[in-house]
Amino acid sequence: MIAWLPAALAVVGLGQAVAGGRLVASWATNARHAHILGTGEGITVLKPLHGDEPRLEEALATLCNQDHPNYQIVFGVQDDSDPAAGVVRRLQARFPARDIALVIDPRRHGANGKVGNLINMLPAARHAVLAIADSDLHVRPDYLTRLLAGLAAPGTGLVTTLYAGWPATDCLAARLGATQITHTFLPGALMSRALGRQDCLGATMVLHSDTLARVGGLAALVDHLADDNALGRLVAGLGLTVRLADVVPATTVPETTLRALFRHELRWARTIRALAPAPFAASVLQYPLFWSALAIVLSAGAVWALALFVGAWLVRGFLARGIDRSLSPLLPGVAFAAPVWLLPLRELMSVLVLAGGFTGRRVDWRGHALDANGPVVVVPPQAVPRGGLALKEDLPLS
Repeated sequence: MIAWLPAALAVVGLGQAVAGGRLVASWATNARHAHILGTGEGITVLKPLHGDEPRLEEALATLCNQDHPNYQIVFGVQDDSDPAAGVVRRLQARFPARDIALVIDPRRHGANGKVGNLINMLPAARHAVLAIADSDLHVRPDYLTRLLAGLAAPGTGLVTTLYAGWPATDCLAARLGATQITHTFLPGALMSRALGRQDCLGATMVLHSDTLARVGGLAALVDHLADDNALGRLVAGLGLTVRLADVVPATTVPETTLRALFRHELRWARTIRALAPAPFAASVLQYPLFWSALAIVLSAGAVWALALFVGAWLVRGFLARGIDRSLSPLLPGVAFAAPVWLLPLRELMSVLVLAGGFTGRRVDWRGHALDANGPVVVVPPQAVPRGGLALKEDLPLS
């Protein structure tokens, strides 16, 4: 009878998956039919870079093809030999009419390299509206217009976006990473919104420069790994809304090995667990295939448990493909079909990542042991505590 417990959890997970799928369909319909009022307000996009990532030039070029009439792009690297600087110079040659600046500044400002890079870049910004965006985003031509429309809504202090996953290659790791983002993270983020949370999702963050100044500027974020969460909390503390824009970029999933993907997702897991431990623990309910597979094991292969697993797989696959259909009009050229046959493996890996999230909360980066949501503790890399995670190359530098 102990098998009935994971079976019940599988049913709960299926209910959550159905609710998430419906939320994605509703949100996508509203986004497609939203009446976006154009505005000529100037906006500067800050793009911190680090290395020549897969599909980097392709992603950055989508920002150079915006239909907004008045925008500037500021790219930043901390070393002139960084290959990303060469990518920017090629873009400057490809788009000579675009207002594109490249800032090369080696100065460091605390533990978070991305925020330190942004601090160096900020003086080059010419507009009062600032968009901080990840380097790996592929965006539609109306991306900036929709961001500004969201910021214009009364009471809004910060605009952020959902994002979908797009595998850089067709390898197993990239496909697993992309389906986790599109078919688990994205509906989960909408469900959190439906429950009243106003999380800032760091792929895109848009606000007025005076709002940034009111919360202490970028310096207030420099010793936080989860700088997006910190910025969202600071803006909400002013009594302003953190709004979701009616746009969904695609983010490149570059991993080519399961080990690299696991390490990357484990960093996310430890960060989220430190910020919201109860919701993080409850997120294990998102995986009905895992729970129904456990029911098979505990029931010694009972027919009812096998039927539950097959049914859960069919429902999850149907919902994942439904999310694809809902989002595909918003992701022209980068739509990614859910790998339905990989869903059981994906859920098993997700549960292992979640379990690993409880084994530590420190991430080491170039001699700094950084708490998942706290201040820096300066220690030599070899002194990272047991349970820590050395992810120097995996920290979010872009």
